[in-house]
Amino acid sequence: MKKKMKMTGNYVIFSLVFLVLGYIVAFSYHQTKIEHKNPAITGKQWERDLELRNQLVELEEKNRSLQKELNIKQEKVRNIEKEISQEASVYFNLAEDAEKFRMYLGKVKVKGPGVQVTLADGDYNPEEVNVNNYIVHEHHVFKVINELYISGASAIAINGQRLSHNSYILCNGPVIEIDGYQHPAPFIITAIGDADVLASALNLTGGVKDSLVNDNIQFTLEKKTEIILEPLLGS
Repeated sequence: MKKKMKMTGNYVIFSLVFLVLGYIVAFSYHQTKIEHKNPAITGKQWERDLELRNQLVELEEKNRSLQKELNIKQEKVRNIEKEISQEASVYFNLAEDAEKFRMYLGKVKVKGPGVQVTLADGDYNPEEVNVNNYIVHEHHVFKVINELYISGASAIAINGQRLSHNSYILCNGPVIEIDGYQHPAPFIITAIGDADVLASALNLTGGVKDSLVNDNIQFTLEKKTEIILEPLLGS
């Protein structure tokens, strides 16, 4: 009898457990179904969504069109910048060339390294009958000037007077005349250029220096780190 009552109690407990379990499962299923159920969309909401979607598509199309237009304009700007850059380069080169021409024509003051050559009359020799045999003549000056130009001198002056492409030098007794201006000895010739090259050219064996010394001319050569030459007289 006790055994039978015990088994009946177990059945009751199991029934209650299964009942509660079934209720929980049913409740969970019901809640899940409610949460996933799509809310009803009214016709007015659908029309509003469609309108917003169309506006978005229209804006995207407009953005693409504006982006294409921007790319075209940016390309035009780049081309204009290239043209301006090329023009600026051309104008810079023209200005640089103009400055060089002014320098060669003696229109502007110039400075730079170079050499200084001094030509002085030879020591007086009472046994020498002809005084012209130991004084500096224009052809002595020409020898130095020509060698300097050949060696790359960009500007030359004699006793501070700048020479131009058409300068003339004349011997007038004890003085020489340069473009109408007279200068007495000693004659200081300054030239702007590569000092080492200019000095080497003048010191060549059998060259200008040896020729002048053989003519009893006192020849002095100095390298200068900076020489300043004034513009041409009357320029």
